[in-house]
Amino acid sequence: QAQVVESGGGSVQAGGSLRLACAPSISIFEFNSVGWYRQAPGTQREFVADINVGGVRKYADSVKGRFTISRDSAAIYLQMNGLKSEDTGIYYCKARILRTEFWGQGTQVTVSS
Repeated sequence: QAQVVESGGGSVQAGGSLRLACAPSISIFEFNSVGWYRQAPGTQREFVADINVGGVRKYADSVKGRFTISRDSAAIYLQMNGLKSEDTGIYYCKARILRTEFWGQGTQVTVSS
C-alpha cells in the first residue's frame, strides 16, 4: 500500500511564499499522476495542481501564474508565490495509480492579510 506524506505548510503574510513537498513511499514514477488539493474551512476540497507521469502539468485557474508544481526522484513540490488570504486551507497530496487514490494527511497553510 503506497503512502504519501506532505510537509512544508505554515503561516505567511499575504504576498509571501511557501513550498510544499509530497514524499511517496514508493517511486514517484509508479503513479499515473500526483497532485495537490486544498480545503478551506466550510468548503469542499478543490483541485489545485497536478502533474502526470509524462510531466504534463495542470493548474486551477485561481493559482495559475502564482503556483508551480514540480518533481524530482524523491518528491512532488508545490511552490506557492504571491500568496493570498484565500489560499488559506489544508493542502493535501493525492497520488493515483489507475483508479486507486492515495491521500496524505494534509498540511496547513495560513495566509494572513
